[in-house]
Amino acid sequence: MTPRPRTRARRVAAPLAAGALAAGLLTALPAAQAQARTAGSVVKVTGSQGSWQLTVDGRPYQVKGLTWGPGVADAERYMPDLQSMGVNTIRTWGTDASSKPLFDSAAAHGIKVVAGFWLQPGGGPGSGGCVNYVTDSAYKSRVLAEFPQWVQTYKDNPGVLMWDVGNESVLGLQNCYSGDELERQRDAYTTLVDDIAKKIHAVDPDHPVTSTDAWVGAWTYYKRNAPDLDLYAVNAYNAVCDVKAAWERGGYTKPYIVTETGPAGEWEVTDDANGVPLEPSDRAKADGYTRAWGCVTGHKGVALGATMFHYGTEYDFGGIWFNLLPAGQKRLSYYAVKKAYGGDTTHDNTPPVVSGLTVEGDAGKVQAGRDLVLSVQAADPDGDRISYEVLDNSMYVDQSKNLTSLPFTDLGGGRLKVTAPDRPGAWKIYVKATDGRGNVGVETRSIRVVPPVPSGTNLALGGPATASSYQASYGDCPCTAANAVDGNPATRWASDWSDPQWLQVDLGTRTTFRHVQLYWEASYAKVYAIQTSDDGRSWQTVRSISDGNGGIDDVDVTGSGRYVRINGTARGTGWGYSLYEFGVYS
Repeated sequence: MTPRPRTRARRVAAPLAAGALAAGLLTALPAAQAQARTAGSVVKVTGSQGSWQLTVDGRPYQVKGLTWGPGVADAERYMPDLQSMGVNTIRTWGTDASSKPLFDSAAAHGIKVVAGFWLQPGGGPGSGGCVNYVTDSAYKSRVLAEFPQWVQTYKDNPGVLMWDVGNESVLGLQNCYSGDELERQRDAYTTLVDDIAKKIHAVDPDHPVTSTDAWVGAWTYYKRNAPDLDLYAVNAYNAVCDVKAAWERGGYTKPYIVTETGPAGEWEVTDDANGVPLEPSDRAKADGYTRAWGCVTGHKGVALGATMFHYGTEYDFGGIWFNLLPAGQKRLSYYAVKKAYGGDTTHDNTPPVVSGLTVEGDAGKVQAGRDLVLSVQAADPDGDRISYEVLDNSMYVDQSKNLTSLPFTDLGGGRLKVTAPDRPGAWKIYVKATDGRGNVGVETRSIRVVPPVPSGTNLALGGPATASSYQASYGDCPCTAANAVDGNPATRWASDWSDPQWLQVDLGTRTTFRHVQLYWEASYAKVYAIQTSDDGRSWQTVRSISDGNGGIDDVDVTGSGRYVRINGTARGTGWGYSLYEFGVYS
């Protein structure tokens, strides 16, 4: 299995990178040790093949958990809510000097922590931070010293359940290596994990040690190289119900926990007509958590529980996809997890349900900067009044995870009018339906934004074009001036990375025009002028722009000349100027 790169909610409890380790975090240990509690639990994996259980102070313990998203400072704010959900465990990805308040708050509310330690390249496919586990003895020495010392600091804290060494690195090493070298690195990595487990056990015999990956195939390496792990761990989303069969086929002799699971991620779903991963609806996401918990509990005596993903409040692309309470608003998924874990849902007021979202008149394309009307079907099961918010996201245009709230006009009947983004490409549109009681329903779909079609004839199309410079070879280049007037939005002109730069087209004869359309690539002009000339030497400015922001510039202008040029004097980015199309219209 080689999934697509993952985009999930931002993980908090900052992981320790090699640079942080080298920066002297060990100096914080004595003070943290002085504050450590002395009333820790004894946690064991007991039983035998196929009939294991986790015990805490001799009592059976099933992990009913969530991954932890808020900052440590917000622990006291959110722990009572987790407790009310029936959650008994949270999981983090990093343990350091900042962890004590989180451990203390969790313990005070009857919650325990799967305390993580970060190893590179953590985060699985698409994540970075390469380490050579065969040769980098300095890195290995640092983590072998660092992790056990944090264990010494916190081992007696009653909030600690177990230690989790690494996250998705066996799979993630494919970002750094291939072929036989990848196999050597994976063996070396899992051998290091075992060495760390031995060190942790020597310091703390009272808490188990596990290691997480995003791929059950990683367990083969752990089986071969990490016998000192007490149990395995895996992040499995839509594939969580396949873990049981993989464990049985692998002939494994250790139990496991699922350390991340929930609805299907973007790497597991099909693409829509715009090439955008089809995000599940709120109902489907809620069902994903219910299904995941059913499959975990269905592997009795082997699967010891789960920390499902994600108790997060982040309000961005990944947050909307996975978080149970983005911006603190509770979703259907929140209540699905609460029900699965046995929390009392008797008197809960639940979110509005968005059952449909369409773009009126959508034929697969929406013109940039023009009005579009969204048709929303939503209902609130408690009869609460619904309020709407419309947002967009450019993840599939420029990899931004941010959401932007859009002004809209409520036309009534669930019809909301907004202005389309002004940059072409595949965008995501979100509609939030809130009930005024802290709940939210969210639905999203993609739109394909295209340049507006000006009236009149494009006088520049196919004409002779020249430029002050062009990129001869880089990525999709050569990016010559002719590419900007060829009518093909997949080709572009790109200049050198300096100011000023210009692009001009020869209309063949003196001609009057009334409109210019510029379709910028990501490298755009912030300050530029539209100029005309009859001889290609003496230029007259007919329009100046000082606040360019890329995307599509539709400029109404009255001008005449044989030559028309764009003269850029200030770039909007650190790169050059780049135009997909330069249109001059009669």
